[in-house]
Amino acid sequence: MKTTGIVTGIVSNLVTVLVDGPVAENEICYIDLAGVKMMAEVIKVNGKYASVQVFESTRGLRNGDKVEFEGRMLQVTLGPGLLSSVYDGLQNDLTTMEGVFLKRGEYTDPLDHEKLWDFTPIAKPGDRVVAADWLGEVKEGWLPHKIMVPFSFQGEFTVKSIVPAGQYNIDAVVAVLVDADGEDVQVTMTQKWPVKVAIKGYKEKPRPNKIMETGVRVIDTLNPIAEGGTGFIPGPFGCGKTVLQHAIAKQGDADVIVMAACGERANEVVEIFTEFPELIDPHTGRHLMERTTIICNTSNMPVAAREASVYTAMTLCEYYRAMGLKCLLLADSTSRWAQALREMSNRMEELPGADAFPVDLSAIISNFYARAGMVVLNNGQTGAVTFIGTVSPAGGNLKEPVTESTKKAARCFYALEQSRADQKRYPAVSPLDSYSKYLEYPEIEEYLDRTVEPGWVGKVKTAKNLIRRGKEASEQINILGDDGVPMSYHVNFWKSELVDFVILQQDAFDAIDALCPLERQRFMLDLVLDICAKNFEFDDFEKCRAFFKDLINVLRQMNYSEFKGEKFESYRQTVNEMIA
Repeated sequence: MKTTGIVTGIVSNLVTVLVDGPVAENEICYIDLAGVKMMAEVIKVNGKYASVQVFESTRGLRNGDKVEFEGRMLQVTLGPGLLSSVYDGLQNDLTTMEGVFLKRGEYTDPLDHEKLWDFTPIAKPGDRVVAADWLGEVKEGWLPHKIMVPFSFQGEFTVKSIVPAGQYNIDAVVAVLVDADGEDVQVTMTQKWPVKVAIKGYKEKPRPNKIMETGVRVIDTLNPIAEGGTGFIPGPFGCGKTVLQHAIAKQGDADVIVMAACGERANEVVEIFTEFPELIDPHTGRHLMERTTIICNTSNMPVAAREASVYTAMTLCEYYRAMGLKCLLLADSTSRWAQALREMSNRMEELPGADAFPVDLSAIISNFYARAGMVVLNNGQTGAVTFIGTVSPAGGNLKEPVTESTKKAARCFYALEQSRADQKRYPAVSPLDSYSKYLEYPEIEEYLDRTVEPGWVGKVKTAKNLIRRGKEASEQINILGDDGVPMSYHVNFWKSELVDFVILQQDAFDAIDALCPLERQRFMLDLVLDICAKNFEFDDFEKCRAFFKDLINVLRQMNYSEFKGEKFESYRQTVNEMIA
């Protein structure tokens, strides 16, 4: 018997319901508005009253309207066909919805139930299996999509039968398992899972031990992110957050990409829709959209839908991680998600924290970031979810609560600087404020020594030191004038400019410079550090400036040339002659 209730109070998307039976926090209910069923989620229970957040506009809702509780949490459907799809935060397929505008109370099926998939069995009758063990496989595009024992299954099961290789739709029973009580349990290609609960189904979750290549020098060289790591990109409007995210999505070393537009402006979401289907994946030469899922919620959608979209996106990533795949989750922008939490907290008249955000904002963000990571599966294979969020602090203030709370949870911090963006030094990631805590991990240092070159972390620190000394010299030159400082200050400043122009800056729209592999990054950093290690003598600062400007121009041309190609080698020869 389902619990029912009636509406007794409405504050925008927060609705108070008088219930006639038991309800639980995070339970889903449907509010009947003149025959239209609107989905809502319980966020607080107080005696006979439940506060629910509605995922739709509540215009026209009245006291006394009927509510029916479902006895389950907000859940997503998992199965073949998730890739190349565009969903909203509730996993409604936006491509199958009628008309241009979203209708209230219209919910669509996320997966195609008619399509046939080529199934290949992995398990055999008699095998002992537990939740998340692989039973079979279908090809989703060119990726192997594993059909698993549902995550909700408790204890050990025995495979009674499994269908032979062939074509089946997602609702076909592909395996029959026997539980500990001897009962038969049927397994299809799909399963459901609540988005607010992390998917376990793995043996252990060790610390990350290798870096994820993004092809972006300022990240890979100076502040690398680990595979299964967490990072975030805060920055004011117009500093290039979206372009940097697109570059990471396009070039990141991941099998599956999930883009969560959790409250971005509509024009930026449209940009994703128009650009992503056209982008070619540099790793495989296929369309990037084939391995991408987009979860879309614009900032003018109800606040509750924004909150749901980040959890939906993370659950899809965890599902693919359980298949032994490397997933990359990009959330844009988590500030809008935090603002949604603030709005609901204020409407419920809870005690406000800093800037009226919820008191437990730090805990909510930390819990979410903790769901990322690398895992060792039951069969010994590994999977990973790497999470990079963007934060849009009001006025570019990096001391506001969302940025500060995220800093505590994320291990990489890529601060975008307004001054660098104004000087067109893209990507505008601040080399001095940004950091990667993964460089302190001994296992990451060993990995870099092994795959890039011995002593790599030391060279990265040397490069950062050159930038710092250059900034100090620049400040002295600005105060005392060109003639008022020793020549060594000018040399230090121009050495830091050399690192800035050749290593930190990168052209995301150039076919060659956009993607810079680690081998090339190693070569260029070694070359720049060798030049900076030399002692230069100049008669005056004008000659110093002219020499370094010419040198920077030649080295930048190397960045635009094919690695170790004819042009590249000729520019390298020119550099050697200039510094001889």
